[in-house]
Amino acid sequence: MQRKAEIERNTLETRIKVSLNLDGSGESNLDTGMPFLEHMLDQVARHGLIDLAVSSQGDLHIDGHHSAEDIGITIGQAVAEAVGDKKGIYRYGHAYVPLDEALSRVVLDFSGRPGLEFDVTFPRAMIGAFDTDLFYEFFQGFVNHAGVTLHVDNLKGRNSHHIAETVFKAFGRALRMALEPDPRMAGVIPSTKGSL
Repeated sequence: MQRKAEIERNTLETRIKVSLNLDGSGESNLDTGMPFLEHMLDQVARHGLIDLAVSSQGDLHIDGHHSAEDIGITIGQAVAEAVGDKKGIYRYGHAYVPLDEALSRVVLDFSGRPGLEFDVTFPRAMIGAFDTDLFYEFFQGFVNHAGVTLHVDNLKGRNSHHIAETVFKAFGRALRMALEPDPRMAGVIPSTKGSL
């Protein structure tokens, strides 16, 4: 079964199209008008081995809030559709990723229950033209629509670029681990409840 999805989300603030393949090779095609967010999404694709295409037109003349949040929502919707009933996946994923002085940990659960714990402090408010507050909005949108519990912790770091990159690389690696087919659970939903 191919684990792919295409989602379009159109509002008065944004027009977004996402297509992804959870069993890809890490290819990305990103056009959001926010170069630093694209750099981060490329990390997710490469380290998660997810083929990811995101096209977004938003009210960036106001700021990037609506676009970042809605991109997170739309990617979350696409992941939820592609993963389906979650039979045969590992369900849980975690990763520690360093980059020079920075170290971050991401732990996630495809639980069906959205929840975000985001303990990341950025030394600077902006990375280039990107507002670091919007990383939280991206992940909140994602968890609400992917139905995952997500813990993101930056353990060390002084450079905001390094911190962000460790977060997104770890997110990609944790996604990959959680979504991998578990040969010992083939056709089985990984829950004592029998559903997720």
